[in-house]
Amino acid sequence: MAQRALDSMRGPTPLAETVKPAPMVNPDNSDVRRVRNYAMQPPVIPHKIESYQVDKNANRCMMCHARTRTQESQAPMISVTHFQNRDGNFLAELSPRRYFCLQCHVPQAELPPLVPNTFKDADTMLNQATPAARAAGKK
Repeated sequence: MAQRALDSMRGPTPLAETVKPAPMVNPDNSDVRRVRNYAMQPPVIPHKIESYQVDKNANRCMMCHARTRTQESQAPMISVTHFQNRDGNFLAELSPRRYFCLQCHVPQAELPPLVPNTFKDADTMLNQATPAARAAGKK
């Protein structure tokens, strides 16, 4: 008998079958910046974005995060890296390759993990290093 292919995040539903998705949960809307887990981690989005238009015609994020709007909105300005093209040259406007914010920045919700996770942030890893490893790294 052939074994049925299962995806652990789908539960017991076979891959070829469709089930009703779980209801959407309310994302974090605290507007509090979260600590990043590693140096180049993109910041997460600390507010709701469900009605934002981000497509080839408009980018709602730039109404608050654009360089010229941050004083009024009090939102953090997008990183200067978002003004660089693929060759590292700085542009006067947002780089087209950085236009779709949700490629890297995501809203958050307080949910249990879908799969087991043993991730440790960079500071935890550095603090757990043995004294010999720390000494070797300083040389």
